[in-house]
Amino acid sequence: MQKRKLSFWQIWNMSFGFLGIQFGMALTGGFMSRIFQTLGADIDSIPILWIAAPLTGLLVQPIIGYISDRTWHPKFGRRRPFFLIGAILSSITLLFVPHSPTLWIAAGFLWILDASINISMEPFRALVADKLPDSQQSYGFVVQTLIIGVGTWIASSLPWIVSQFGISDSAGVGVIPMSVKVAFAIGAFVFLVSILYTVFTTSEYPPEDMEAFKKEKQQKNKFLTDIIKNIGQMPLTMKKLGVIQFFSWFAFFTMWSMANPALTEHVLKAPAPIEANYDMHDPIQENAFHIKNTKFQEASNKVGKYMGLYGLSSMVFALLLTLYTSKRSINRKYVHMCSLILGGLGFISMYFIPSEVYLILSFILIGFSWGSVLSMPYAMLSSSVNPKQMGMFMGIFNMFIVIPQIIAALGGISLIANQFGKETINAMLVAGTSLIIGGLCNLLITNKKAITYQV
Repeated sequence: MQKRKLSFWQIWNMSFGFLGIQFGMALTGGFMSRIFQTLGADIDSIPILWIAAPLTGLLVQPIIGYISDRTWHPKFGRRRPFFLIGAILSSITLLFVPHSPTLWIAAGFLWILDASINISMEPFRALVADKLPDSQQSYGFVVQTLIIGVGTWIASSLPWIVSQFGISDSAGVGVIPMSVKVAFAIGAFVFLVSILYTVFTTSEYPPEDMEAFKKEKQQKNKFLTDIIKNIGQMPLTMKKLGVIQFFSWFAFFTMWSMANPALTEHVLKAPAPIEANYDMHDPIQENAFHIKNTKFQEASNKVGKYMGLYGLSSMVFALLLTLYTSKRSINRKYVHMCSLILGGLGFISMYFIPSEVYLILSFILIGFSWGSVLSMPYAMLSSSVNPKQMGMFMGIFNMFIVIPQIIAALGGISLIANQFGKETINAMLVAGTSLIIGGLCNLLITNKKAITYQV
């Protein structure tokens, strides 16, 4: 099928739903560790509480990719039904997450939320490849990254923003502050509305041969067989990209799970107080606990605000690439390599900065790598696989995202970070080192079509 080139606004409309998806991801990435700490989790147990996220991605994305490849609805098309289902489930869960009364309920909500987000997210990646000709693939993924950057910036700053309007950061023992609850409610609304915008403003190409498509659907379901076969037949470029993805996503999972405890402790000097260290029956000690807890919540808002800068930075990165790739080709390999190395230096700098204001520079550098992680690997992949199996391969490609996160959650972060010392900030040294290794692994990519597609 000869796909026609789309205008910027057509690509914007088909990608706009990612604003909501990123609201959900940024709120969980920026504030779930804070919620876990508020509910009594110690720092060493935080990564394992995050294991729900990668495990659900490992299971859900290949399944959704496989099913969406074999779906066609006359009104909603192939991918959009999954956008809608995921948005409804995610929005409902986002409303409930900050009201979790116990640690295990919060971890359970994270599991449900990540599964719901994955239902929407994987088809969005496939939609860009479905709709755009090869010459616009980089452009399409970069526009998607631009929208993701906007979502990350705003959502990460939401608790700080709402607290500026007088909504309290204080709360009782084991209670999430109202500023976080309001932020998650706003996120739920944006998630649903942005997905609906894409669903109703974007059309999809029908299968080229509808009769053959219907016959294939009627055949016995061969999901596991097809998954195993396609893993075995994975293109060499996809395997090499998988190595890059491993180190990239190990780094970002480390940030999402450990940045809040690391930065509130090392940079902002306001670690979460441990309730067991206070006699809560003594009014003086109880008051001391609440004072320190409020400082921790306020410091966590600041961490969220600074983390939002990596979304803003990735947005600027994506905007520049959007303007450039709309008319010219780029060397995806070297763009990705340099971006990851800069992000790695951003993580490492957190250990050495003398005051919190320098976090601005750290997260700006991280934003360059985040903008590239969300666009360049997918652009290189989409030029290397069979378009008819795009959903399947995008789902399988997700394995290279979730496996490093599972390894990190099961103790990989602690094992490596402890080699540097016992301080929590050492996790950021691990993230930086991992991202630099991932950047250098781009030298493995040799497929000319994946590296640069001529406009």
